[in-house]
Amino acid sequence: MMKDELRALKSLAGPLPAFDMDGVPGEPRLLFASWFRDAVEAGVDEPHAMVLSTVDEEGAPDARVLILKNLDHRGWHFASTDQGPKGRQIAHNPQVALTFYWSRLGRQVRIRGLVERADMHERDADFLARPAGARAIAFAARQSEPLTSAKDLEDALALQQDRMWERPDLVAQHWSLFIVAPQEVEFWQGDAERRHRRLRYRREAVGWSREKLWP
Repeated sequence: MMKDELRALKSLAGPLPAFDMDGVPGEPRLLFASWFRDAVEAGVDEPHAMVLSTVDEEGAPDARVLILKNLDHRGWHFASTDQGPKGRQIAHNPQVALTFYWSRLGRQVRIRGLVERADMHERDADFLARPAGARAIAFAARQSEPLTSAKDLEDALALQQDRMWERPDLVAQHWSLFIVAPQEVEFWQGDAERRHRRLRYRREAVGWSREKLWP
């Protein structure tokens, strides 16, 4: 049975790092950057992968894995087309959540905030830095639509690659670089005995407040 297979799997086996919740910086971005570097040094696969959670027009949740593109004083950056489900859901409700999980360290970071759009020159630079295949897919502008045949995909990509060859500086106008301006950020350090350590930052009128949470 699936239940037996799942119960046989270990979780949070460790050894896992300590988390001094008193010796943390005053804002979550700095602690995130430190944890991210720890994940890179620990050899975590794709530590920049994150789950973006949104809500659709009917109030139903949706989620998918994306890649973190940047982190600065404004927040966490990711890119996508406006024409797919993500873009439509964000336009309808800009409140989103991001989740990072670095299993080798037993660490999770949860971010809740409002989506803003980066400036056009930042959007353009992001798009032109993408691999050619990724730009061709974006130009095809049919994300999440039903695919009738593999040939339809190959033909559409060939057409877009020809356009890119003629105009290498062309940017898809429906492409956006989004920034999640955080309102709440939680850092979760797992423990083998489930004595998890949780620290939540909340944005206040001036600066950030911090509080420890029960496991």
